[in-house]
Amino acid sequence: EPSLLRFLVCPLSKRPLRYEEATNELINEEQGIAYPIIDGIPHMIPEAARTTRKEPPAASSEQP
Repeated sequence: EPSLLRFLVCPLSKRPLRYEEATNELINEEQGIAYPIIDGIPHMIPEAARTTRKEPPAASSEQP
């Protein structure tokens, strides 16, 4: 239900999530993770999330 989206937040960062209709997921842009929605139920368990970034964030990369 789209109206409930304003009440859902990421369990890790406590920030709002964005619904991605193409993949049927709730996206946390800051963390680079996506929570699946299965049978209309958001699976907001960190272990169920997938990574959306292709490369690690700059903060975790090694510096010379």
